[in-house]
Amino acid sequence: MEFETCTGFDTQEKLVLAYNGLGTWGQKSGPGSFHGCPVSRCSLTDDRSRAADADAILYKDHFIPPSVPRPAKQVWIMYFLECPYHTQSIKLPDVINWTATYRRDSDLVAPYERWTYFDPQVRQKIQNRDYNANKTKKVAWFVSNCGARNGRLAYARELSKYISVDIYGSCGPLKCPRSDKKCFELLDRDYKFYLAFENSNCRDYITEKFYVNGLGQNVLPIVMGARPEDYQRSAPEGSYIHVDEFAGPAELAAYLHRLDKDNTLYNSYFKWKGTGEFINTYFWCRLCAMLHAPKVHRHYDDVNDWWRGPGVCSSKSWRNADFA
Repeated sequence: MEFETCTGFDTQEKLVLAYNGLGTWGQKSGPGSFHGCPVSRCSLTDDRSRAADADAILYKDHFIPPSVPRPAKQVWIMYFLECPYHTQSIKLPDVINWTATYRRDSDLVAPYERWTYFDPQVRQKIQNRDYNANKTKKVAWFVSNCGARNGRLAYARELSKYISVDIYGSCGPLKCPRSDKKCFELLDRDYKFYLAFENSNCRDYITEKFYVNGLGQNVLPIVMGARPEDYQRSAPEGSYIHVDEFAGPAELAAYLHRLDKDNTLYNSYFKWKGTGEFINTYFWCRLCAMLHAPKVHRHYDDVNDWWRGPGVCSSKSWRNADFA
């Protein structure tokens, strides 16, 4: 990927302090993370003793305010990888300047994956294979968390009354560690559908359960988690089935039985393959550019309200959600 050179930016090197350490980021101290960026005069550190000198402090998942006075122009950034149900409430909700999360309304959007078409006008491609061929089993699911707030396990068990559902992991009778590549070979070879169910129903919350376990295999994902419109914006067109398209598990099962018998209809869900790719979103490059760009200093009056307020998540399906 090539970048255009940016002009009109502050040229002084910006220091970013990763307050929770660099280990989980997979990065090293120094300017290396910004090499090749259009705006590259930034450097990373995890040395908390440099907090007073940092242009930005980046908090990942946990917020711990520094013990030193905060410079007036220092930017505090809250990065959340998990959804609100699995992240802490910020004790000082009015001190955060920027958010960096998977949500599209974050200051620095950091999705699990980002799909882009090679040609926005070409969203389907003729496939030279039958994705239904030689598959003898219906629905598979790899799952370890049996107490998810969105009722996904109960939904899967109800679905299994109407169509065969094989549950692998802690919540079912079958075993196949997801770290074993043979599990995905099994999924590709034998199964027609995969339950890409997130552990929570939250806006824009779409993880590797969909991108890797679902779209990364030659299987049709059935999704639960983010709102239907979120999947429409984030996924290849016509690449999945959302549970909220149906009144309940029985109606969904009836449609899956129809797909099972109709090769043409089933294969229509794979026409997206070859029309685009998942791309690097260059988080560190965008962070550096934002720090150098002319801006009005901002902060959240209550970042908790933005992150976990009404309408952000639902314990029910989105079609039955009530946020009043």
